[in-house]
Amino acid sequence: MSGVWMYAQDSGYTSRQSLVGFTVEAADGVIGHVDRQQDQAGMQHLVVDTGVWVFGKSVLIPAGAVTRIDTEAGTVKVSGTQEEIKAAPRFTTDSETAEHGYLSAVGDYYLSLRRPLAP
Repeated sequence: MSGVWMYAQDSGYTSRQSLVGFTVEAADGVIGHVDRQQDQAGMQHLVVDTGVWVFGKSVLIPAGAVTRIDTEAGTVKVSGTQEEIKAAPRFTTDSETAEHGYLSAVGDYYLSLRRPLAP
């Protein structure tokens, strides 16, 4: 499961790059902007402020769900649709990021969204 907590080599992420303020886009539209970022090895993730889209809540997105970073446009593209991200385990406080059970649930959820490769 550790792969879900690391940026893919082809995502465009560079070490210690700040993504705070970047717009986050799902496969079918914008979901919000990066509010906070965790770069701890094996736990890389983004906390995305969804604004009014999900009733003012934030969502935690593992780095492995990031498919592309465009630093010039200030965008982060993530795998999954808006509905799939909305259905992810709900993020409510920063203390949850320290709870192993919550991180396992988030990691398992995003791993379940990975599309099988075509034969």
